[in-house]
Formats: sequence, structure tokens, C-alpha cells
Amino acid sequence: GSVSWCVWKAGLLGLLCLLAVFDSGCLLDNGMLFPRESSSRELKELNGLWSFRADRSPNRKQGFERAWYKQRLAETGPVIEMPVPASYNDITQDATLRNFIGWVWYEREVVLPARWLADETTRVVLRVGSAHYYAMGWVNGVKVLEHNGGHLPFEAEISRIIRKDPTMPCRITIAVNNTLSLETLPPGIIKYMDDRTQYPDGYFVQSIFFDFFNYAGIHRPVLLYTTPKAYVNDITVVTDFLDDIGFVKYTISVKGAVTANMKVSLMDKSGKSVACSNEQTGVLKVANVQLWWPYLMHDNPGYLYSLEVRQYVYTRATHEDVYTLPVGIRTVKVTSTQFLINNKPFYFHGVNKHEDSDIRGKGLDWPLVVKDFNLLKWLGANSFRTSHYPYAEEILQMCDRHGIVVIDECPGVGIKDIRSFGNNSLGHHLDVMDELVRRDKNHPSVVMWSVANEPAAEMPPAEFYFKILIRHTKGLDPTRPVTYITASNFARDKGAPYVDVLCVNSYFSWYHDPGHTEVIPIQLNTQFENWYGKYQKPIIQSEYGADAVSGLHSDPPMMFTEEYQKVVLQNYHDVFDQKRKQYVVGELIWNFADFMTAQGLIRVVGNKKGIFTRQRQPKAAAFLLKDRYWRLANETGTLAPWTKYQGWP
Repeated sequence: GSVSWCVWKAGLLGLLCLLAVFDSGCLLDNGMLFPRESSSRELKELNGLWSFRADRSPNRKQGFERAWYKQRLAETGPVIEMPVPASYNDITQDATLRNFIGWVWYEREVVLPARWLADETTRVVLRVGSAHYYAMGWVNGVKVLEHNGGHLPFEAEISRIIRKDPTMPCRITIAVNNTLSLETLPPGIIKYMDDRTQYPDGYFVQSIFFDFFNYAGIHRPVLLYTTPKAYVNDITVVTDFLDDIGFVKYTISVKGAVTANMKVSLMDKSGKSVACSNEQTGVLKVANVQLWWPYLMHDNPGYLYSLEVRQYVYTRATHEDVYTLPVGIRTVKVTSTQFLINNKPFYFHGVNKHEDSDIRGKGLDWPLVVKDFNLLKWLGANSFRTSHYPYAEEILQMCDRHGIVVIDECPGVGIKDIRSFGNNSLGHHLDVMDELVRRDKNHPSVVMWSVANEPAAEMPPAEFYFKILIRHTKGLDPTRPVTYITASNFARDKGAPYVDVLCVNSYFSWYHDPGHTEVIPIQLNTQFENWYGKYQKPIIQSEYGADAVSGLHSDPPMMFTEEYQKVVLQNYHDVFDQKRKQYVVGELIWNFADFMTAQGLIRVVGNKKGIFTRQRQPKAAAFLLKDRYWRLANETGTLAPWTKYQGWP
């Protein structure tokens, strides 16, 4: 409306100012290296059962008003046991907790090793892998943490606090609020129902603009880790190769010392050193380099070297910090028609996923992660997109080791309201990209950044918003292409000129012309021709598919049956096979597995577009896709002889 338009125009000057401010782009000063044990570092995982309470007061602020963090949580009221990591929504039989909006409180008491408390030269850091959405943390009643946004880690040094009284147990309190506003990522709106003839006093609901359940809680591991006072704060690697020589350009950031001596060694899989240096910044040259290749593109995929950094600080005694970073040597480039990995054309035949499963919601669960990777390899998938938020670091490490290529997406999903294009929203979005690139910059599996999914890219402020956002992301990491996922009209999409690869979602014969699979070939062909004709950039079909209720059958095929899902896929595949010879560089099915959504008229206990059920059992489409992906791999990859058949052991 006119009011929204005026609000946007008033903010235009501010947006242009932000463009100048954020143009240069630089990584955050503090590193976010994944915690790893070494001879100088120890870990103490805090996963397991925590005390838990939801703040059900009308304003959801009783926990702060009564300072629940100042004493044991059980002393301020009733608590229940809550597993970490896990979403809290599906753990109990309480429907009000499943749909709870507001602050929830977690607490855990920890006994610390005596040496951590006694040794003043040891830093102790509290780290949270992710909490959805806004989080604050206290240690023994002292605030140490505050973080805005889910899906990414945050941490704080707590050495001084735990040494105040070494006889006390270390009491960790974490409060998490899942409320979404127009300025969060993803955005949402709280709607207050004021009609007392229809709703009780104080009644409100969370309105969201995305199609997955708003799971909440502490979703990834919480841990304590140690470093020396002088420590390796961050490492950045950029890799390249020429003929059989590999190059690892590295930069090491040090904290706690003005000067430090370095010993940097790159070791192969057998532990043999293949290059070394004594400099904090440099380029390591690797003879007879083993490149990092995607799964099914080479007979030795996912090859990783180890970059061992030893930092020495000489004071009264020698203090050493040791950190080892896995490194894959590979390059990524984009032309007007191709996506190149190690200068060879790469075709994405993969999936979109969700961090989602029964009971645990979005909580990291190792059995599920390993099962999913076995299914990906069985399927012949070489890639996935982290729809619609950053996945756990542990999952990206699996991708590095197994050669699964990743499009790494931030939580910019559901940007539909013009008020979500304002300065505050943009500032937060830039912060999130800073944190995402800082966390994932060294993963060889990550080949592209995605800054949003299906935003309202036709709105007037979208061009400025995405111009700033994409330029900023490229400034953070010039080595990877940047995209966002669009479902807009090709002629009105204001952000498309700035992306490196066009990622297009479409659901012909489902949301458009439902039931009419005969229109898919002409509509999909028109889609590709329009987008490529206007922008001359490679295209990935980043989403397509249809809901199928497992076990529901019909011939002739009807919507929601397994047969209909197969026919939709087959019609898409026929067009893909024509266009992949030209400028289409990938296809990602929506979705890998069924997943939970908010309750609504078009969702029967969640979204059923998975080729696997939520319990990871295959539908008919999984076998269709398996045959296709192995055929594509045999055509485009360099497979070992034993894999030259339609399937994986």
C-alpha cells in the first residue's frame, strides 16, 4: 500500500548509506574455529539432560523480572528434564509447549577439572552450536552470552567467572526465545487477537512466511573447551592448483600475544608432511597434489589434507597451541553456461533437505546424519542445498569427507513483507552472512553461498537490498559464487542481475495447473528460455516436486499418490536432459524427506514432497531418482570400474 511505499522511500537514503559502509566487507575480528581436541586443547561436552522451564507468564518476562539465572532453576519453580541437543516442541505430551512462543530456560551444573581452575594460563570457553532464535547465557548468575539468530554458533570466555570460587559447581543458564519479527531471519509477525468474544485475554499467535515448523530450543551441542592464553584464533585457507602442483594460501590469526612463532605443516592422509612454513601468512606448494573431488566425479572423492598449526609463545616458559584444520584443495569457477569444479564441468544431481526428524525436531542426531549420508550415496546424489538455513558444522564436515557438494544457505527465507527490506533487517542479514562465511569458509564441500530463498524480489527495495547483500558476501569471500533462490517472474526479479548462478524454483502441475502434468514440458522449457535469454547465466532447478502420501496409489495417476509424484519428476527430467546440454547445470529435488510444517489446510501432518518418508523409507520416486542419478554419474563423472552400475552397495 501507499504507507508501506512511503516507509520504504524514507529508508532509501539509509540503504544507500549502508551500501557505502558495507561495500568493503571483512570477516569478523574473532574467529569461530570448530572446537577440536589437541595436545593444547581439551573439550567437555554438555550434551544430555538439562533442567528446563517455559516462561508462561503473560508477558513472557517473569524469568528476567525474578532473575531466574541468579539461583538454581529448580528453586524458582517447577522444572522438567529436557534433552540437549533437541527441539523442545515434540518432547512432551503438552500441546501448549509444542506451540509455545516466548522465552524458555535451560540449566545445567557442571563439575570442572581442577587443572582448568588452577591454571591461570588456560582459557575456558563456553560454546553453543546454535539456539533458536534469540539466546542469552549466564554462568553462576553472571551474563556471558547474547546472540541474535538461530543456526549459527556463539561463544564466550568464562575463565574469570569460574575461578572466582573454585569450590562452586559451574552453573550454566541459557534462555532462548523463538519469537520472530519482521526484522529477524526468517521473518514473522506476532498477531494479537483482541476480540474477547472469540479469544481469551492476552491471546496471540506467531505468523510465519515459510513452510516448515518453527522448531525451537538448543539444537546443537553445548560444550566447554580450553585453549592457552595465547592461541590460534582463526585460520583462512584459499586453494588453487596448476598442473600437478597444489597451492594452499593460508592466513593465521593469533590472540593473546603480540608476537608468536609458527610451525605450519600440511600433511597428507598418511600423516606425511608435504609442505611446511614458519610464517603466519603464506602459500604452501604441494607436489603431486591430490585434489578434492565430488562424489561420483572421481574415483577418490573427498580427499582431505590436514593443516597443522603450532603456535609458540616464549615468556617465562614455552606456551604452545596446536590446531589442525582439514583442507581440501579444489577450485570453483562459473561461466555463462557451466559450473566448474577443478576446471571440469560439474552437474548438480542432488536434493534439498531439512534438519528435521521425529521427536528431536531440528536437534543434531548422529544416527540420523549417518543414515541420511548412506541414503544420499545410495541415491547417487552428489550435492544438496542447506534449505533454508545453515546446517550443523558436523554435517558439513561429513560432506567434506564424502565429497558431497553443498550450496550453503542463510536463514533468509520468507522475506515477503516490504517492511522486511528496511535498514534493521538488512543490517541483521549482513551480520548473519558475516557469521556464516566466518564459520564455513574453509569447507571444500561448500561451493556457493545462497543469501535468500524465494524473497519478494519484485518489490521496489529488493534491488538495493540484494545488491548490497550480494556485494558484501562477495567481499567476504571472492572465491565462491553467490546466488539466491527465486520463484519470481523472470522479468520482474530485481536481484537476479547480481547473482552468479540463477537458482529457480517451480512447481508446474502442482501449485500451478494442479493435476495437469501434460503442461510441464512447455512451461518448464519456457521458464528456462526466459531466464537464460534475459541473464545469460547458468541455471540450477533448485526446487521441483510434488506431494506424495506414502502408500497412496492411483492409476491413472492422481495428485498426492506415489504415481503422480513419479510422473511429475519424469516430465521435469525430460526437459532437464535437453537443457543440461546447454546451460542448465543442476537439479535438486524438493525434498529429500517428508518434514514437519505448521498445521494448515494443505498440509496433512507436514509436507509430503519427500522422496523418502520422514522415517527415511523410500517412496517410488526414490527408485526413479536413483536410476537417473546413477545414469547421470556414469555419463558425467570419472567412476571407478566397480561403480559402473545403477546403484550403490
